[in-house]
Amino acid sequence: MDTIKCMETFVAVATNESFTDGAKQLGISTKLASKYVQQLEERLGAQLFYRTTRSVTLTDTGKAYCERCVPLLDQFDELEGIVQKRQAELAGTIRITAPTGFGSKELVKAIAAFQLANPKVMVDLQLADHVVSIVEGGFDLAVRFGKLDDSTLIARKLLDMRIVVVAAPSYLLEHGQPKHPSALTTHNCLLQMTIKQPTNWPFNINNELVSYKVNGRFHANSPRAITAMAMSGIGIARCPMYTVKRHIEEGALQILFENEEVSKIGLYAVYPPNRHLTARFRALIDHLVEFYNNKN
Repeated sequence: MDTIKCMETFVAVATNESFTDGAKQLGISTKLASKYVQQLEERLGAQLFYRTTRSVTLTDTGKAYCERCVPLLDQFDELEGIVQKRQAELAGTIRITAPTGFGSKELVKAIAAFQLANPKVMVDLQLADHVVSIVEGGFDLAVRFGKLDDSTLIARKLLDMRIVVVAAPSYLLEHGQPKHPSALTTHNCLLQMTIKQPTNWPFNINNELVSYKVNGRFHANSPRAITAMAMSGIGIARCPMYTVKRHIEEGALQILFENEEVSKIGLYAVYPPNRHLTARFRALIDHLVEFYNNKN
């Protein structure tokens, strides 16, 4: 019996509350995951899960064991990382969550460069347009825009991203170009609902932060969807630069109120403070910082 493998499987199943999802996270079969957990329970002489046809939940003993397993596995992982670092070769898995739009196009470029340099590191990237719990989701790292709501997390800034107001020339031709940000209240504004206060658009007016309440007929949870609608001439959008840069260069979109833009939004690598930084994990964060610093 491989105790470490059984403990890893137990934690994965506990985190996902599912043998199927836990097994998928580890890249093994559900049957093998069940076997590992059963072996662990037999070794400990205790029931770790309540099992039904619909759910898997931890027993009180299972909760206590899981709380102790996680730091032990992290320390074991860190120990392996120390050896790997001495051998100048990184290996193992890193689980990352990131926004769909940025993750699917921009972040993968940085990850690809890292994996080319470290072919034995496996990256499991999960994309979502809502904030995912790092701890509950079993992630090592989150890549997020904006200030952190959870002050218990550690954040390392990767870059500052411009947030720009844009519109298609066809929209401006039909509806006129607003001369001042206050005029946006009379226009159809495309709203990204995953940001805080999506109907309040801030601007720098005479060195003061002023927000104008906007509204419109299209709401979406993805900045790329907002960008696509803006390109169709439906309305005015406020988007991160990475989603619109190419379209601006090609003339499909035009920046409005460039002189009134507010401060840039930060992009951060975020992780729990109690997580032991393995060699591969630390190397990835350092790589992301360097990658995006070189792009600025």
